[in-house]
Amino acid sequence: MKKTFLIVGCSKGIGSQIAQQLMADGHRVIGMSREPVAGLYQHYPLDLLTDELPQINEVLDGIVYCPGSINLRPFRALKPTDFRADFELNTVGAVRVLQQYFPVLQKSPSAAVVLFSTVAVQTGMPYHASVAAAKGAVEGLARSLAAEWAPKIRVNCIAPSLTDTPLAARLLDTDAKRTASADRHPLKKIGDAADVAAMACFLLSDHAQFMTGQVIKMDGGMSNVKL
Repeated sequence: MKKTFLIVGCSKGIGSQIAQQLMADGHRVIGMSREPVAGLYQHYPLDLLTDELPQINEVLDGIVYCPGSINLRPFRALKPTDFRADFELNTVGAVRVLQQYFPVLQKSPSAAVVLFSTVAVQTGMPYHASVAAAKGAVEGLARSLAAEWAPKIRVNCIAPSLTDTPLAARLLDTDAKRTASADRHPLKKIGDAADVAAMACFLLSDHAQFMTGQVIKMDGGMSNVKL
């Protein structure tokens, strides 16, 4: 059955892959991003930190909130403004989107929400204080809404490790960095955006009708396996 999904942050990386996979399966994708994206059912140019959210009147069967940040610095070098900026983008942005489009989301007979966290929430990592704090709030939001919106709307969260996307480009811009990053994972790989997107599409689909309130760890075994 053809469905309509809203992907916020659809122009690059995981968000772009999600949009492509959903469209390949025949679904309609409404996208929001700062950069234009061709081929979508509808696209709204949007800077999430400054722009008002557009009005959407048609029923949404799912929402994916993809914007994220990788602000890796020693704790002593982080200022309160850094924490606020990460929280605004990762958490408050998701809140704004979900509050804005809840009325059309709840009209769907089978609605789903997918949010994004990071492996650094459940696995302590140096230099991740700001982003881990913000994404920890996203996990709490996902579980809270899963309870509040059950049984009508499912809410799940994906917590990837480092994934090969434009956002992570500076962490993977040499062969040495890529090898070192891969070696930190038990599977000796770096995350692939298409694989993470496939999980998001599964969580949006009717195949995941018995899943809500989950944080799915797509981290190459980093959080649960020690070799």
